[in-house]
Amino acid sequence: MDIIVLQRNATAKDLRHIVKKLEKRGFKANISKGTERTVIGVIGDTSKITEDESNAFGAMQGVENIHRITQPFRLASRDFKPSDTLIRVGKTVIGGKKIQVMAGPCAVENMQTLMNIGREVKKAGASFIRGGAFKPRTSPYSFQGLGEEGMKILAEVREKTGLPVVTEIMDPRDIDVILKYSDVIQIGARNMQNFRLLQEVGEYDKPVLLKRGLSATIKELLMAAEYIMSRGNNKVILCERGIRTFETTTRNTLDLSAVPVLKKLSHLPVIVDPSHGVGIWDLVAPMAKAAIAAGADGLMIEVHTNPEEALSDGEQSLKPANFKTLMKELRLVAKAVGRTI
Repeated sequence: MDIIVLQRNATAKDLRHIVKKLEKRGFKANISKGTERTVIGVIGDTSKITEDESNAFGAMQGVENIHRITQPFRLASRDFKPSDTLIRVGKTVIGGKKIQVMAGPCAVENMQTLMNIGREVKKAGASFIRGGAFKPRTSPYSFQGLGEEGMKILAEVREKTGLPVVTEIMDPRDIDVILKYSDVIQIGARNMQNFRLLQEVGEYDKPVLLKRGLSATIKELLMAAEYIMSRGNNKVILCERGIRTFETTTRNTLDLSAVPVLKKLSHLPVIVDPSHGVGIWDLVAPMAKAAIAAGADGLMIEVHTNPEEALSDGEQSLKPANFKTLMKELRLVAKAVGRTI
């Protein structure tokens, strides 16, 4: 028994009674109220519920039926929570009608550069400032990020622009500094199956942006989300950022089919990172527009005032003028699919 579906005429008293009985058995209840029905997701090891107990729950006042979730990702499943999850970051909502755009450089380099980028993307309509202070690089000789100094710079830009901060965590030992300065914690593609890290961020009430691994299946991405949610943090944002295939023309192959598939399988919001998906700046705009058409709830786009001099991923970064143009075009696409930016 993983889900309890209530009757249309079930009362608030019926709901409280069922929840109380679940809690008495050591379970937690996730209540999802739809337009017609209320569904209770049972959180905990439901294998401990005997058939007789399951039947007893099914016979309770207000219960229409009970059933098990067949997918291995229970908490992330749309069966568990039929309605879309909305994740609030201050006054901003991820997963609603408005599409949110996270923009900024790959890496935080210095205060002046990030402040200039922050002001430009805010003016163009971005909702978040993104930037890495702890950088996972393929080469140990590449720029590894500014660490806590970079986090302080991000916080200062947030203070001046009002844009919430999205930044990556690489090591559970950095959790305190990440929590102190960030608004959304990013788990990068290389750490999608770093289960210790997933469990660590699951312990805190802070939104987590989970990127799909380079060779990860959709099921593996959802199971990674399950690791986070199983520790109590349900504020997970899924991110398609391209996967590794035989094609070498682009940096990765951006799998936009993942967007509607994830929206079908899960209630969690889905965003797309076309910058890493293609790795070439002039291909970012068409893929960003396609992502919105596919149903993405948001975008993560790399922007730099001087991409030629960027310390990381300059070749896939848009200049502010190009980003401004893209935002205008995205508003037209969003309108066509009944959404806003």
